[in-house]
Amino acid sequence: MDLRKLKTLIDLVSESNISELEITEAEGKVRIVKADPRGAPQIYAPATSMPVAGQAPMPPVAVVAAAEEPAVTGHIVKSPMVGTFYRASSPGGKPLIDIGSEIKEGEAVCIIEAMKIMNEIEADKAGKVTRVLCENGQAVEFGQPLFIVE
Repeated sequence: MDLRKLKTLIDLVSESNISELEITEAEGKVRIVKADPRGAPQIYAPATSMPVAGQAPMPPVAVVAAAEEPAVTGHIVKSPMVGTFYRASSPGGKPLIDIGSEIKEGEAVCIIEAMKIMNEIEADKAGKVTRVLCENGQAVEFGQPLFIVE
């Protein structure tokens, strides 16, 4: 992505009411997030998406390269749809599963709201939950990892 275009996007986020902007192009993906309403936005981008040689840094913006996740062991339960992830079946309710929970194949592990419909997501493998990879209320995409089961 061209540095001038990136600067224009940063200015757009800084001067508007939006708190987050994500752009995907052929050259890569850029995500601009305001740190707080008064602060300058932060940019999260894969290291390959912005050329580095011969370009001056932009002082009011923090550029953070996407870090590689450590290798994951165990089975990954993935989202079967796009929607909003919820750990409990009702607001303020007890989570369906926690870290350390023993689950059975077919047991409900979370709820994903899609188009105002609450969908129970079932475990596709039995085991012990070792990690929860999404925050309650977080938007999730198709195929996004939700839990790790060993």
